Amino acid sequence: MRLEPRDHLPPWLALATPLIAVAAALALAGGLIALAGAPVLRAYGLIVTEAFGSRLAATETLTRAIPLILTGLAAAVAFRARLWNIGAEGQLYLGAVAAVTVSSLLIPDWPPIVQIPVLLVAGAAAGMVLLLLPLWLRLRFQVDEVVTTLLLNFVAVLFVSMLIDTVLKDPMAFGWPQSLPISDNGMLPRLVARSRLHVGLIIAVALALVVWFVQARTTFGLQSRAAGLSPGGAVFAGVPLGRTLVLVAMISGGLAGLAGAVEVMGVKGYVTTDLSPGYGYSGIVVAMLAGLNPLGVVAAALFTAMMYVGADGMSRAMGIPTYIADVTVALSLLSMLIALFFTRYRIRR
Repeated sequence: MRLEPRDHLPPWLALATPLIAVAAALALAGGLIALAGAPVLRAYGLIVTEAFGSRLAATETLTRAIPLILTGLAAAVAFRARLWNIGAEGQLYLGAVAAVTVSSLLIPDWPPIVQIPVLLVAGAAAGMVLLLLPLWLRLRFQVDEVVTTLLLNFVAVLFVSMLIDTVLKDPMAFGWPQSLPISDNGMLPRLVARSRLHVGLIIAVALALVVWFVQARTTFGLQSRAAGLSPGGAVFAGVPLGRTLVLVAMISGGLAGLAGAVEVMGVKGYVTTDLSPGYGYSGIVVAMLAGLNPLGVVAAALFTAMMYVGADGMSRAMGIPTYIADVTVALSLLSMLIALFFTRYRIRR
């Protein structure tokens, strides 16, 4: 038995790969649910019902999916160009604190039609800066960006913690470590009354369409894919590798920073050190489940949000730990990696 590269990937296999991976993950997680003494089919039925079975549940699931779409796009854009951005979590936090700083200290009285775009740009710019530093270290000194982006997550969170305990501390928080609030003019409008769902969903989906168009229909998209497939071949073909990676880093870091700004402007209203339950890391899972396809990121983010929100309700109803959602998402990533391997290689006798 031996492995040999595939000469051609059939379209049906490319479409079936994420579905097979998710099905395998659900089957494996179902074994854990059965070991917990609960009926597997009823547990999965409850996950779907608790995630989409009511107006409140559906809006909460969509709200949870917004930062996952943006961090998933950030990872997908970077990974396609073989820029391993593991720092979306830190970029998200910097984007959030940048939006709060600009809104509460600089332009609190500006009208919403001006203030909201400015805050979104500020959040995106903060995320860009945090990713451009590791890229510069890679291009200048060949430092592995996996290590630098990962470690900068902790630096960014500690920096934000320092800010919300000092210059950005809210005096009305009664000692609770949280930042000054976003001004009312800087909050994103609600899409559905009496819910937390906000226009960030429209922004996230629109950006997924824009990223897909850029990657599929522009010269820059072709250059970024070439940089990911073969950096040496791209340079030989005349692709400006350094400039291409800088643009990729700006887009990827900007999307992750935008996720933080949208989260704080649409849901929280202020920054705390538990603003994100791991959206930056989950975005990597979302991107891989989507096969790095920007449109697939939207579907993968909805699946991940459904698992997280639905598992909470299922846990309360059946007495199963909510960690089953984390296990299922992790198994989905592992299954997807294995499935992607067999889309590139076939077994020959």
